[in-house]
Amino acid sequence: MVITGHFIDAGWNLQKRVLSFVKVPAPRRGIDVADASHKCLKTWGIESKIFTVSVDNAAYNDLCLKYLRDNISLSRKLILNGDLFHVRCCAHILNLLVQDGLSKIKDIIFNIRESVKYVNHNDASLKNFCDVVEQKGLKERKLVIDCPTRWNSTFNMASTALKFKIVFSAYKEREPHYNHALSFEEWDKVEKVCKLLEVFNSATHVISGSEYPTSNLYLPEVWRVKQVLDMADEDEDLFMREMAKPMKKKFDKYWGECNLLMAIASVLDPRCKFHSVCICFPKIYKSKEVSDENIEKVRRSLELLYDEYVALSLEESYLMPAVNLDCDNPSSSQTNVKNATGIDDLLQTIREQEAISPTKSELQDYLDQGVHVVPNSESFSALDWWRNNSMKYTILSKMAADIVAIPISTVASESTFSAGGRVIDEFRSRLNEESVEALICGGDWFRHKYGVRNKSKVDKDEIQINLKI
Repeated sequence: MVITGHFIDAGWNLQKRVLSFVKVPAPRRGIDVADASHKCLKTWGIESKIFTVSVDNAAYNDLCLKYLRDNISLSRKLILNGDLFHVRCCAHILNLLVQDGLSKIKDIIFNIRESVKYVNHNDASLKNFCDVVEQKGLKERKLVIDCPTRWNSTFNMASTALKFKIVFSAYKEREPHYNHALSFEEWDKVEKVCKLLEVFNSATHVISGSEYPTSNLYLPEVWRVKQVLDMADEDEDLFMREMAKPMKKKFDKYWGECNLLMAIASVLDPRCKFHSVCICFPKIYKSKEVSDENIEKVRRSLELLYDEYVALSLEESYLMPAVNLDCDNPSSSQTNVKNATGIDDLLQTIREQEAISPTKSELQDYLDQGVHVVPNSESFSALDWWRNNSMKYTILSKMAADIVAIPISTVASESTFSAGGRVIDEFRSRLNEESVEALICGGDWFRHKYGVRNKSKVDKDEIQINLKI
């Protein structure tokens, strides 16, 4: 099990560190995972600083998060009574939606996979295919064999093969043993499916980032996914309608209820503010009544969240160390305490009055201001904006930093297992658990310390076939 910590440092930079890479003994129930997680938090001394926990959709994680939430609640009150504590990996949810859709064309996907394999079967088959590509004047020079368990890899294979559909048809005439050619009707289905899945593929890339905040991008991507599902559900082609039906059902299962995190995070994006919720919710939810109810729920939760941060700010001001005003006799602590009682009471009263929200709170002032217009959304960073406006919104900026730091997918953690595969290989298969954890965690911390980035690599389970013409 890997635990990755995400936080905003003093310089307003998003940070990510591997905190633990440990073996969880069988049977790996929810309580076992919770115990291993809590032990890690205690070891690092951060159990009182946990804001949210992002996990995949494995069944035992629900129980694990319940145990963790109960244990942490014993020592401190969770923000919004823990409504934001459990974050489900949205990349996994998208994966479930796509798998339901792809099941409708599993035979077509099988034939595409076998077609690509046949082309790469031997040099003669590959040469014949290249000859047809040259005759047809195509500029494409690559085929892909997917990893069947990864839908984005299957999408990559199908969308790449689609560019060669006229080649595969002609190729069949040259290869008598090639029996997996698709009909023109089947290629039309592949084209429509790829057009739909392009939105899912784009959304997965956006929300799976770990070098930039993603929580504020969550709601717009879910909204876009719902739009394409509704369009597919109303398509004139019966095949597309049947494909969209199970995908919409899965969508409603996970996003049919109000997701406070994705709504609040979107409001704290200065380019969107509350407009995002008012525009997206009517599209995401089935009826106007449910939409209006959820919009009001977000508004109330946002105000409660801000009030809690105001209270936390006031509490921090109370904990400020008292100033010793007796310069002549610094050791007379009893006299200082007795004489300082009046001023302490006065200062406390002043703090309370200043903590009382003015006619317009920071939150209300932020929402009343116009949205921040940017010429290029790709270069915009919500975190940078809040850093630059932290003096104007002293409390709200702290709240925003905590919210935008929340990872909405577990991709960053799962990528650690790829590194684990390089540490534990056939030549180093007897390393003890402590050594493995030291290598994984140490490597991650050193890469961040010295600014070393991992080279982007093609999925090792995905095979690329280069066509030499």
